[in-house]
Amino acid sequence: MTMAQTQASTLAETAPATISGAHLFVRCLRELGVETIFGYPGGAIMPIYDALPNSGITHILTRHEQGAALAADGYARVSNRVGVCMATSGPGATNLVTGLANSFLDSVPVVAITGQVATPLMGTDAFQEVDVFGITLPIVKHSYIIRKVEDIPHVLAEAFHIAREGRPGPVLVDIPKDITVQQIADTISLPTFTPRSVRPAPGVDLAAEAMSTAQRPLFYIGGGVEIAEVEHAVRALVDQTGFPFVSTLKALGSVPTDHPKFMGMLGMHGKKAANLAIQESDLLIVCGARFDDRATGKLEEFAPHARVIHMDGDLAEIGKLRRADIALPGDLRANLVALAEHYGETDTRSIRPWLERCRELCRRHAWDYNAPGEKIYAPSLLKQMSEMAGMAGDRMIISCDVGQHQMWVAQHCRFRYPRTHLTSGGLGTMGYGLPAGLGAKLASPDDTVVVVSGDGSIMMNIQELATLNRYDIDVRIVLLDNSALGMVRQWQELFFAGNYSEIDLSDNPDFAALARVFGLKARTIDQRDEVNDALDWLINTPGPSLLHVRIDPQANVWPLVPPGANNAAMMQGEQR
Repeated sequence: MTMAQTQASTLAETAPATISGAHLFVRCLRELGVETIFGYPGGAIMPIYDALPNSGITHILTRHEQGAALAADGYARVSNRVGVCMATSGPGATNLVTGLANSFLDSVPVVAITGQVATPLMGTDAFQEVDVFGITLPIVKHSYIIRKVEDIPHVLAEAFHIAREGRPGPVLVDIPKDITVQQIADTISLPTFTPRSVRPAPGVDLAAEAMSTAQRPLFYIGGGVEIAEVEHAVRALVDQTGFPFVSTLKALGSVPTDHPKFMGMLGMHGKKAANLAIQESDLLIVCGARFDDRATGKLEEFAPHARVIHMDGDLAEIGKLRRADIALPGDLRANLVALAEHYGETDTRSIRPWLERCRELCRRHAWDYNAPGEKIYAPSLLKQMSEMAGMAGDRMIISCDVGQHQMWVAQHCRFRYPRTHLTSGGLGTMGYGLPAGLGAKLASPDDTVVVVSGDGSIMMNIQELATLNRYDIDVRIVLLDNSALGMVRQWQELFFAGNYSEIDLSDNPDFAALARVFGLKARTIDQRDEVNDALDWLINTPGPSLLHVRIDPQANVWPLVPPGANNAAMMQGEQR
């Protein structure tokens, strides 16, 4: 070997190994703890898909990119980790938008990865080029376009940090195809980010004093409790004080709904006892809630006699809609612990009249499940379903679509654990339930996962039945079929003089037969005496399955706060 050949060989041996941008990208995801990605391949993202096999990451091929985004959302909610979805450029990226908006409005940590055309082609209207960075700006916490291959580790580490930090939410990472195929020395490591320091907010002593002197105090618990994982601290404070509490839609299960001090969900379709208690209270201790319009009704008449203590991890929410008499922004855990310490010993003697009033409201306005007739009464079926799971010792996660069935689930199902009630609260996304349910099952495989959907919602993402079948994801589906867009029909009946416009779904397919075509077990019921056996079959038969339940097309959700009214002005319909 000549001297030149020897030198060349030595240089080759000492030169650092190289790695493609795509392989670096996937390796960084794995080092960030990613175990599951929901996605759909295509041209611009293909190099990253080429790097996925043997990476240690499980990829779930959904049958639509919206399904991928919503599955990542469900996965994130149940695991309280960052959910990850991935799509190609153009229509792949735009199909993620609804899912990202859903996660943004419900504060769910998701990282969405989109392929992009090569950087020299950006801005030229190239094939499948869209400005997904610009399109998603209003519905993500942060957005990135990776312009240099060496930026991949920093961008990904920061994206995951931002998605989780503070008030969680989705983050978009757009990566051009030429960046994924570039080679780089395999020496780059992930940066680390230091979590924020936490301390209780000033004013905790004032809040404790207000709680000690209130005559009609009430906890108002919101979805921020589960987001911050402070449900144990909230439960402890509820028990310490002995105060009654109400819950928003998203907070159901933060404190068990069979807790003796729970008055129910508040708001448009909340329990009448909860809404009346809010209106009569003199102190609201608001924890992780944002005074959403569906919860408050006519805002200027909401809790008119109450002072407000407002705790929230997002400073922007405090005072945004309702002035806080005592504001406790920042870390919920630190504030709750400090509040418990300042409040001291429990003495409920001064609020005994209030506690008796709350008990009397709950007795007077308890749910009535004795609906007349032989048809299936959906509230009773859902109550029975959740009770059967509880008696069997199962931890049931219910992933719900949007419509009448969503409100029935919130009203009548029992939730004893946090992160077991998945629902699209802020965006109201029809088609959410099925993909979120499959994401939930993959996040928590030992729990029973039931999707409750309607005949309108199920058709929005029904293609994900194929995903259940392919991966044998053990999700059970309860499909409530009233042959209509039920919630729209109800509003048209009540507020549009019965002018039923474009709500008829009487030409629905045979959903049980359709589920069988997709490879699921399925059956149909339409009589009340079939419910017990059908629910036993659903809960105790392993494997993905669908229970098609035909219900009264005229059934409405009651009670209802009409638009423009305060929460005390609830309409009470009749059971059919």
